[in-house]
Amino acid sequence: MKKRCHGEGVMVKSKSKVQDKSSSENETATYNCPACDSTSTFRDYQKSSIVCAKCGRVIQEHIKDRGPEWRAFSQEQREERSRGGAPMTYTIHDKGLSTKIDWRNRDGRGRSLSPERRSQIYRLRKWQRRARVSDSDERNLAYALSEIDRMSSQLGLPEKVCENAAIIYREAVSENLIRGRSIEGVASATLYAGCRKCQVPRTLEEIAETSRVDKKEISRSYRFITRELDIHLKPTNPVSYVSRFGSELDISGKARTKAIEIIKKAQEKKLTSGRGPTGIAAAAIYVACIIVGERRTQRDTADVAKVTEVTVRNRYKELIDVLDLDIDI
Repeated sequence: MKKRCHGEGVMVKSKSKVQDKSSSENETATYNCPACDSTSTFRDYQKSSIVCAKCGRVIQEHIKDRGPEWRAFSQEQREERSRGGAPMTYTIHDKGLSTKIDWRNRDGRGRSLSPERRSQIYRLRKWQRRARVSDSDERNLAYALSEIDRMSSQLGLPEKVCENAAIIYREAVSENLIRGRSIEGVASATLYAGCRKCQVPRTLEEIAETSRVDKKEISRSYRFITRELDIHLKPTNPVSYVSRFGSELDISGKARTKAIEIIKKAQEKKLTSGRGPTGIAAAAIYVACIIVGERRTQRDTADVAKVTEVTVRNRYKELIDVLDLDIDI
């Protein structure tokens, strides 16, 4: 009797090993019913079994559920209870894969640490910071990527722009292109390249306002980085600036639509080639506002686009002459 029970125990144990081996394949496996040879099956999650949908026979049972044992009723609870950490990101010098000791002096249950334990955690925290940034390249990345994150936060840029800028900066570091140049200048240049790559309309002037270097340094670093890394970026479409400039000028949707039509006609006539996209967008908005009866001054339009009034005046004259627009200035 004892041997029989022991033998059954061995059988159950070996069966569990087989289930462990095939548990990862249960979700995607195709089952055939041994009774009716049907492939139409469904999974009963309450009983952890695979059931034939035609005859009702239980094909497989005792399937392990590898999901969480808790329920989340909101996104905040899901993030708090998730066992996994943050996803890998290029915006952190170690890609977010290293460990981090919390700054709060509390244990896992939320209780305060003793003075001896607190001093030990303080030393561990200090050595952890030193271990995360071990050489000059990591220090360079840590400082530059924090600058990219700061500038993108001030400009309200999406996460994909910051990721692309970080990837470009990492390539520049791996090619040894940062040596002898300003870290802030190269970081600002890669952020501008990320905006161009993701088709997010931001001008050099806007990047320079949030950067610690001037526009000339950023443009010089941008030309050098794109040439050495062989990065080919398309010119910015002036249509991308119409929405943002129109919002700052507080014009109607009709005027914005008219400005976009003017820009597209100018592109068909090859009028935008070799000209700044912000100047074309500002001139198109100025002409569109006159057509729909929502006049804006050249100075207001130039200030929003961060160009001179002479640029707006020259561009709108070209638009009127080439497109044969009959307007009363």
